[in-house]
Amino acid sequence: MRDFIFESASSGIPDGNPDAVRTASAVSAASAGAEASAGDAASASRIIADLTNALCDVLSCSRSVVELSVATFVAGGHLLLEDVPGVGKTTLARALSIAIGGSSRRIQFTPDMLPTDLTGVSVYSQATGRFDFHPGPLFANVVIADEVNRANPKAQSAMLEAMGESQVSVDGRTYTMPDPFFVVATQNPIELEGTYPLPEAQLDRFMTCTSFGYPTPDAEAAMLMNARAVDPLSDLEQGCGLDLMRLVRECCRGVRVSAPIAHYVVALVSATRSMDGVRYGVSPRGALALTAMARAHALTQGRDFVLADDVQAVAVPALSHRLVLDDAGYGMSSIERARMVIASLVADAPVPHADAAVRPVDAAVRRSASRSAPSRSASSHSEGTPRKETVSRSAPGRMVSSSPDGR
Repeated sequence: MRDFIFESASSGIPDGNPDAVRTASAVSAASAGAEASAGDAASASRIIADLTNALCDVLSCSRSVVELSVATFVAGGHLLLEDVPGVGKTTLARALSIAIGGSSRRIQFTPDMLPTDLTGVSVYSQATGRFDFHPGPLFANVVIADEVNRANPKAQSAMLEAMGESQVSVDGRTYTMPDPFFVVATQNPIELEGTYPLPEAQLDRFMTCTSFGYPTPDAEAAMLMNARAVDPLSDLEQGCGLDLMRLVRECCRGVRVSAPIAHYVVALVSATRSMDGVRYGVSPRGALALTAMARAHALTQGRDFVLADDVQAVAVPALSHRLVLDDAGYGMSSIERARMVIASLVADAPVPHADAAVRPVDAAVRRSASRSAPSRSASSHSEGTPRKETVSRSAPGRMVSSSPDGR
């Protein structure tokens, strides 16, 4: 990625003061790093925008859903799509796998599925006289887990280790998942017959959870008039390779989070643990997921630092599925209620001041430099009589400085 290569210009360093030299060098290094990071963020933002636009061209769902899906992948998490049948959950998952590139596998979950159907099995080979491991469909860069709530709990639990630690254990041996490893799971929350609700431990492994909703009348009419509506992904090409996406994900991990923003995230998740009507609040893993999604959202905006706006934008999809409500039941009503709880919490929580959230490292370094480095006036007046200056107005709106020595 050529845009990720940068050159830094040298800056002048004051002479004669060792403390000033060290401080100015620190400021120069911090500034150069900030510029490079900002350039990385701008380049990554363009790549993410191109990927999002390519998906939006072939999908009929809202752009916000596509942006959230791409941001979840960039943040290194997994995505759960919950909604009524026929709105395009599986189509979005397939589109993501095509656009991102790499290997992809689709798993149709059924009640009689076994854990080895996902992770793979060890088969004895008479030719070699040993057991050879045959990887299951989980070993892919993008895994589409269709109707994941139709699998029995034993099969669902096989995904916990893969999603949480990017590895699986089979017959006493551990096998690492491909990099990147991205699970896009779908479930239908309105059909209860023949389904098994996902346990809280598995729900907590999904970084985000979102719903589509029905398309707008204009979008639905355009879909009906499209001759390729039967196979909307026929025109979708691979937008970027895995190597490029690994760089984007690495850039996302480097997006800075200041102390005020970190405390803001902690305040949000801590509030869910003591709310009325909430049996279990958000876990520390949820706080990590919210921070990772805030980093990804900031990166999509071309920034290398997180603002409170980024946290607020992703709080509902990152936290709502982690709440366990009292007598909430199962289905769409529970989902909507949890989202309303998080939305109300975000609206009422105090927001850190913007100045405290933007580039705190750079600000601290510059404040240190201003205290340590001698001022220009002090160095010029250190010897001899202080130079007197008078200010006269030579023309309207222009101030001219004059001094006895003509400078």
